[in-house]
Amino acid sequence: MKVTPTAIPDVLVIEPKVFGDARGFFYESFNQKAFNEATGTSHQFVQDNHSRSAKGVLRGLHYQIEQPQGKLVRVVRGAVFDVAVDIRRSSPTFGQWVGIELTEDNHKQFWVPPGFAHGFVVLSNSADFLYKTTSYYAPQHERCISWKDPEIDIQWPDLACDFMLSYKDQQGLQLVLAEVFS
Repeated sequence: MKVTPTAIPDVLVIEPKVFGDARGFFYESFNQKAFNEATGTSHQFVQDNHSRSAKGVLRGLHYQIEQPQGKLVRVVRGAVFDVAVDIRRSSPTFGQWVGIELTEDNHKQFWVPPGFAHGFVVLSNSADFLYKTTSYYAPQHERCISWKDPEIDIQWPDLACDFMLSYKDQQGLQLVLAEVFS
């Protein structure tokens, strides 16, 4: 696998070796030992999640203030623009974001470590989004930062439709008001 740091070095783009021919393709989507060696981390994953969303659905920016989750995310059908926002107050990149397009064809994965808010918007007609987490989902600790916070200023793709958000995501707080990590 190829691991590439982003503008926020703790957030990584992971590209597995894909073996393809006229019949299709094969790749190892996850191997704990290889992941730890390639990323220099020792995270263990405890939960897998799968979401399907329509074009224009925007989910995020989510995080858990206690039981923070690292997320290894990928798309198996369709395309999304995926974003990680550093919300570690002591970090030199606090409040900064990085984003990447994840598609069923590029097979890229995005490592979003604990201490980051995470979100994505669906670019294709629909998308199946898979992610592994390093901690269990704990709704009592879940928080949401506004996807359109001007202080963060995420450059979301311009879609030919309005973004669709859950009620929870519509209520996201500005970063300046949100609980964050020290």
